[in-house]
Amino acid sequence: MNIEAVFVDRDGTIGGTGHFIHPKNFSLYPFSKDALQMLKDKSIKTFACTNQHRISKGEASLNDFYEEFQSLGFDDAFICPHSPDDNCHCHKPKPGMLLEASQKYNLDLTKTVFIGDVGATDMLAAHSVGAIKVLVLTGWGHSSLNEYRDKWAEIGPDYIAENLLDAVKWIISKCKD
Repeated sequence: MNIEAVFVDRDGTIGGTGHFIHPKNFSLYPFSKDALQMLKDKSIKTFACTNQHRISKGEASLNDFYEEFQSLGFDDAFICPHSPDDNCHCHKPKPGMLLEASQKYNLDLTKTVFIGDVGATDMLAAHSVGAIKVLVLTGWGHSSLNEYRDKWAEIGPDYIAENLLDAVKWIISKCKD
């Protein structure tokens, strides 16, 4: 597999609980920085890709999130600040953020991976552009896979990972050196 980039969801994937937590109070999982560094060591671009509708409510700013993702070493961040009811093109499961990244970085989205904890948003967005889908069982992962599987029943993840580190190890194992 030749991977051009990895998109990574935030809440429930790199840390937190799956619920909104302001960047100044957000805690990473203990393995998240190592996992992201492993991708960098393989020269794989990493992009944060997250719905953050609390921005539209004034509970945080886009800049709060950009600063957070920059401090974590992401190459870029694609953030939907809209409410799910705004009918924007970027709120996952719509693929707007992935398409924006593709244009900005000249990516073949079929050569990218999306790591996330929610099937009904992360996996559906990835599927709509042909990206490889990795569901992590942290955050909402267990309930997404079991209790809410009907919301994304028509597709399946390419890999189910215990967490971000497991997902990254799987991705690297599939890469051509």
